Amino acid sequence: MKKDKLIQATENGEMISPKLPDDVKNYLIDIDGTITDDVPNEEPERMATCLPFDDALETINGWYDEGHIITFFTSRIEEHREVTEVWLKKHGFKFHGLLMGKPRGGNYHWIDNHIVRATRYDGKFTNLVEKQESIQVFEK
Repeated sequence: MKKDKLIQATENGEMISPKLPDDVKNYLIDIDGTITDDVPNEEPERMATCLPFDDALETINGWYDEGHIITFFTSRIEEHREVTEVWLKKHGFKFHGLLMGKPRGGNYHWIDNHIVRATRYDGKFTNLVEKQESIQVFEK
C-alpha cells in the first residue's frame, strides 16, 4: 500500500489519521497462545524453539498476499524483539510490523476512533465468517 494513498485531510486542509480502503484489513495478531505456544516472558528460552500452530502460517501469509496489513503484537518485552523477529522469519511469516509490550492479562477493551473488530483465537486458524454478537458501545 502506498503511503500517499493513506494521507487524508479535513475540508480545512488539516491532516487527519489515515483510513485504509474498505477492502484492506489491518490485522493485529498476538503471538503467544495465538500462532504458537503460550510462552511467558519469564521463560524466554522457549521463544526460539516453539513451533507455529497448524494453519497459522498459511492463513496469515494468505492475508498478506491478498494485500492486507499484518502486524504482530505481543506482551513480550523489548529485550525479546530479536529472538521474536528471528523466529517469525525462520518460520516464514510475512509481516509489516512487530509491536512489543502489549499489556499482559487479557480482558482487553480497545477504545479507538477507528472501527475495531476483534476475533478471539480458539484453537485453529480457519476462514473468518460474519456473525452477530452483543457488544458494548458508548451511550448516545
